[in-house]
Amino acid sequence: MIQILASGLVIYVALGLVFGLAFVIFGVTRVQPAALTVGARILLLPGATALWPLVLRRWLQARAGQ
Repeated sequence: MIQILASGLVIYVALGLVFGLAFVIFGVTRVQPAALTVGARILLLPGATALWPLVLRRWLQARAGQ
């Protein structure tokens, strides 16, 4: 049981890291236009990685509203 939970956590973090990097590089300006500096993007990466399903939803909403 612990192995399944640990594997799930590893998959979640791996997906989050891939998504977080893509969001910080390409998508952050659609959701938050003021976050253009490298420092701001670095600060957003851990949150985007941890909360990637919520950030993905927000990114898609911003993209659809354009």
